[in-house]
Amino acid sequence: MKKTSNDIRNSRNIEQAAPCGPTAVVLLSGGLDSAVTAAIAKLRGFALHALSVNYGQRHGIELEAAKRVADSLNLCQHVVTTIDLRVFGGSALTANIPVPKSPDFSAMTQEIPVTYVPARNTVFLSLALAFAETISASDIFLGVNAVDFSGYPDCRPAFLECFERLANLATKAGVEGQRFTIHAPLIRMSKADIIREGTRLGVDFSLTHSCYDPTPAGLACGSCDSCTLRLRGFKEAGVTEPIAYSC
Repeated sequence: MKKTSNDIRNSRNIEQAAPCGPTAVVLLSGGLDSAVTAAIAKLRGFALHALSVNYGQRHGIELEAAKRVADSLNLCQHVVTTIDLRVFGGSALTANIPVPKSPDFSAMTQEIPVTYVPARNTVFLSLALAFAETISASDIFLGVNAVDFSGYPDCRPAFLECFERLANLATKAGVEGQRFTIHAPLIRMSKADIIREGTRLGVDFSLTHSCYDPTPAGLACGSCDSCTLRLRGFKEAGVTEPIAYSC
């Protein structure tokens, strides 16, 4: 049986989750959102299999963070797959395009930024769906957010609803009666609320990485869109940011 939101609020630590339960896949990027999503899914009693994607992004630091998070949550399995989206480019994360720095939050929400990777969440969810079908999992979790985000169109509820319909129409499991569910527990939460929830669940944010353009030493830049959202979230949550920044 899945735990309710009241069960989540009343639990003090992710270690109180059931040791096993229905199998689920969680997309794990190494950022704080996916870490909190995994902790929530674990607390709901799911046996979690994490999927991270090496898609040709600017750096591999987030994949190292994903491994740390997976290990800290004691997940059933952590799979890293590779698909090189650099062959298409079109994004500051997959092509030789500078990462914009936006210390002014209002400037971030005016248009879809160049850090948007074309069809990335569609690709990631498709891979997660394939993984889920092979391990007889009916549930897929991802940490997208439609409140404090950079304006990406593939972070909206409408997209997730459409993909869930696709999952149930275009798979052998779906045709034979298995019902896939796409879970985005953070979709309506602010970054501050996500950090508060993660803190309550015992997530170690020092293991995560969010920066689009870290230094060669791995320090977060502190001024890209992702860093700006993260720093503002910690400040509004009243929680100390545990990672170091270059500025």
